[in-house]
Amino acid sequence: MTVRLYRPHELSLSSSVVTVGAFDGVHLGHQALIRKVVERAAMFRVPAVVYTFDPPPRCYLKNMPMITPIDEKLKRLEKLGVDEVIVARFNEHYITRSAASFMEELRILHPVEIWVGRDFRFGRNREGSIDELAAVFHVRSIDPIRCDSGEVISSTRIRSLITTGRWKEAEKLLGII
Repeated sequence: MTVRLYRPHELSLSSSVVTVGAFDGVHLGHQALIRKVVERAAMFRVPAVVYTFDPPPRCYLKNMPMITPIDEKLKRLEKLGVDEVIVARFNEHYITRSAASFMEELRILHPVEIWVGRDFRFGRNREGSIDELAAVFHVRSIDPIRCDSGEVISSTRIRSLITTGRWKEAEKLLGII
């Protein structure tokens, strides 16, 4: 796996299958999405690329604790078989980027497919939608992964379990990689 730190206009691949997200915790829902990306990339014989952020946007904007620091996130992604990881530094400069600017950056990765969660938003003030992304790229998504109680597995839910001392439940949703 090659880890690339984001710098404007330096990201370039001849072809790829890409997923974009914070992936804080790389929980069971993230794992299902990333495994699908790795599977599809193998089918197309192109690199499987994860585009992620450090820190995760929600942690930066709402001063929330991270579930996994970047080094742990990268280890988990590597174990899932990802070929490339692009890490964008999420900071006061990055949050000013428009949705169009972000889409231009994705364009130079030449994605055969882009896989995202159903609630994916991007760009300044989350102005970009899946529909806008799908107007330019072939966008795919998977259904949310649910825990035994039927609730959607999410980083927010896991963070809540951790802060209330429900470690075993949190560990179950994080999965073992």
